[in-house]
Amino acid sequence: MYCLVESTIDTDALMRSCTDSHCGALVLFVGMTRQWTDGMETQGKFETLRLEYEAYREMAISEMKRLEEEAFARWPVRHVGLVHRLGRVDIGEASVAVAVASPHRDAAFEAAQWLIDELKKQVPIWKKEMRVGEGSDWVHPTNMDSAT
Repeated sequence: MYCLVESTIDTDALMRSCTDSHCGALVLFVGMTRQWTDGMETQGKFETLRLEYEAYREMAISEMKRLEEEAFARWPVRHVGLVHRLGRVDIGEASVAVAVASPHRDAAFEAAQWLIDELKKQVPIWKKEMRVGEGSDWVHPTNMDSAT
């Protein structure tokens, strides 16, 4: 399952969609909007007001599908869920969620890590950081840290 949403990510529904009696592991990663962000070395920390996401929808969905298929080919996983939020995402809200279910935890953890890393690198979704007192800035995925 993979989708783009413009409202709150329902992590309970995502986990239910990956629940399977053949699986002993279900890993859920949720990337949240945080209030304080480390900037580049010369900028120090800055306070985030909110994030805004935009996407090239057709290509984003196509890339998410490709990542899901590759995860199935690389690991013995039974279910994959990728959900990314678009539009305004306030502090404390989920921007992205990845769920992976497999019979054993190693595959679920490895696949989930790979999926979030590759989603951020390859899926055409752009993040705009709205900063308190400092305006805004589009953040390129190669400049983002791995926390969100």
